[in-house]
Amino acid sequence: MSSAALIVLAIVSTVIWIAVSKEAAKPTKEVNRKKMYTLVSAGTLSAIILTVSLLQNLVL
Repeated sequence: MSSAALIVLAIVSTVIWIAVSKEAAKPTKEVNRKKMYTLVSAGTLSAIILTVSLLQNLVL
């Protein structure tokens, strides 16, 4: 994966995790569970992709 794509993915991942933290900061009754599950899933997937790319760059 190119470095420009990784930078964009890192920015998107950061934005996703900021959205997760804002949703988690709401009172329990106001939390939208579907939104939370979607954001956490997307954030986890982007973090895994970034980690794998980083490890591939370190090994090569």
